[in-house]
Amino acid sequence: MQPDPRSDEPGRAGFVAIDFGTSNSAVALPRAGAGPGAGVRLVELEPGQATMPTAVFYRADTPPPQPEAERLYGRAAIAAYVDGSEGRLMRSMKSLLGSSLLQQRTDIGGGRAVRYADVVAGYLRRLKQQAEAAAGATLSRAVLGRPVFFVDDDPVRDAQAQAALEAAARQVGFRELHFQYEPIAAALDHESRAAREERVLVADIGGGTSDFSLVRVGPARRGRIDRRDDILGNHGVHLAGTDFDRRVELAAILPLLGYGARRPARAGEIAREPPPEVPSAIYFDLATWHLINTVYAPARLAELRGMKAWYADPRHHARLLATLELRLGHALAAAAEQAKIDVAMHGRAEIDLAALEHGLQARLAEPEAARALEADLDRIVGAARETARRAGVAPSRIDTLYFTGGSTGLVPLVQRIAACFPAAAVVRGDRYASVAQGLGLHAAAVFGPAT
Repeated sequence: MQPDPRSDEPGRAGFVAIDFGTSNSAVALPRAGAGPGAGVRLVELEPGQATMPTAVFYRADTPPPQPEAERLYGRAAIAAYVDGSEGRLMRSMKSLLGSSLLQQRTDIGGGRAVRYADVVAGYLRRLKQQAEAAAGATLSRAVLGRPVFFVDDDPVRDAQAQAALEAAARQVGFRELHFQYEPIAAALDHESRAAREERVLVADIGGGTSDFSLVRVGPARRGRIDRRDDILGNHGVHLAGTDFDRRVELAAILPLLGYGARRPARAGEIAREPPPEVPSAIYFDLATWHLINTVYAPARLAELRGMKAWYADPRHHARLLATLELRLGHALAAAAEQAKIDVAMHGRAEIDLAALEHGLQARLAEPEAARALEADLDRIVGAARETARRAGVAPSRIDTLYFTGGSTGLVPLVQRIAACFPAAAVVRGDRYASVAQGLGLHAAAVFGPAT
């Protein structure tokens, strides 16, 4: 039987709250000497950053005498991958929980292999080490966030997923564990100021998914440990920020490299019918983050070099070839992401492509961006409506919309969701750390004052 996590034994180790996210992770600690409700602080996981990408890079060139491959985490892991270092990048490890893959081994280069379960544990160990450095103490008690459903419509696998995350946490030294639902955690900060009971639609829109949960909060519920009954409905779609970036790149940048262009007419073709478009697969791969490095393969480069005759405008072929030869795919993806942000903030974006060709620029105005994102925004707004429908709550009876996640910085998206629930107050949490902060508040309630 587990000891009561709220007991206050002398000399007990401190505690931590961990938001182990699909795209990014964050960690919260109680403020020094703080009791329940007194607040939490976020750990600086990277210089100047309270969140860290959920990414691990295993270096294939680690010298053989070392038993394990050298690992890089977070932004350093992504940078190594983008730079083309030899090795294996692991992202979205959370999606493996509840999967049969978790106990399988995967090749990481250099003659080494690693279990996926150990990848998860290794990343949690890194978060624990950073939290302990910030706390100046051993941390053996933790609250971990979990989605309402790790696995949709499969309670057995869902339970297996939580058990796998618990096993990984115990493997790295956490002895006492408690889980809290991420949408409840996101709403806890709002609940701390709520004067009455409210129905809150939590919109967590990040890099890969748009998740909605309708939850009940209020003074009478504050501090309760088990909040499962307060989740009235849950729904989501695998569509979010990285999809927006892809749409922007295809709409504004890649046409300058020939995307959507038609090849020259050939002798004998019917004049009234336009020639076919140039092959598009390479453009879709260029606009898909985890596929970018595949376009640099020698075979694909050789194929592209032989396709010059497919391009009516030779500049298109030259720019595409230069992108591959100079390995600029991730730079173009970053430019698309920045353009999305600029349009959201200023209504237009000037995209500097001088790294590809001197003086080359692309432009994106708000109407063009809206057209590019229309279908995606429609699906996300539809998911918000569906959440209320599944909960059996009329849109007019939702009191508050709580927005968190990096992609809620896209103003048109927030406005369109808000228009569906006109009676609801709009509250913006920390786009990147609301869940971690809420988990920290819950940890203070569960474990009692920090010692």
